[in-house]
Amino acid sequence: MNRTLDIEKIKHFYNGFTIDQAVGNNAFSFHLRKNREIFVPPLIAGDTGDLKVGRRIVFSEFFEGKEFNKFGLENFVYWRKNGQHIFIFDNHNHAFFFWMAAFHAGIIDKPLPLAHVDQHTDMRTPDRGFAMENGKVDLQKAFDYANFTLNVGNFIQPALRAGIFSTVEIIDNSSAFEKDFSSEIVLDIDIDIFSEKMAYIDENYKLARIKNHLKKAKLITIATSPYFIDQHVAIDWIKKIFEE
Repeated sequence: MNRTLDIEKIKHFYNGFTIDQAVGNNAFSFHLRKNREIFVPPLIAGDTGDLKVGRRIVFSEFFEGKEFNKFGLENFVYWRKNGQHIFIFDNHNHAFFFWMAAFHAGIIDKPLPLAHVDQHTDMRTPDRGFAMENGKVDLQKAFDYANFTLNVGNFIQPALRAGIFSTVEIIDNSSAFEKDFSSEIVLDIDIDIFSEKMAYIDENYKLARIKNHLKKAKLITIATSPYFIDQHVAIDWIKKIFEE
């Protein structure tokens, strides 16, 4: 069955808002920073041509005596391409909500392998888990959990424990990129896999392997990770991923 997402309902949640409390991603070094507010951009329906760098701070951190304030995307983008559902956003914790929305809509109708292509594993355990209600997702609770509990490093474990995924394959090194998938997957990409720290893996090879994984993906989530890679560079890589 060809399931569809109610994108207007999802846009109702992601309508552009600020977080000014020490929760979610805004909890990082909150009391050390001068900037105490981050922005979560609105979601639009579009494609890679709609990806633009925004002018509001979406991630703040205080590290080695210096405050870093990073701009993210102007808008998150939902794209329906060749029957695949694609979400593109900046901070990676938002993947949790989009996975749950896909499960709620029946796009994910059985536990699938998650292929997580990333410089980091993001497999930390959050302080609080996420509970399904009789096997169903409450989208408001999933939204609140993704934005006010989770952060960029701990969003996979609660989805795995909720039964969304059968397994998680972490693709963060040369040997992991060699893996092939024989069945449908959820493909989760962090564009920081193309950051300078990951330059020891040939860029053309990474790009080719990601393109290969696209063929098996039922749902694709892509994070531009403002703290780890320049957003103009991130957008360029996303466009290359989908070049035919």
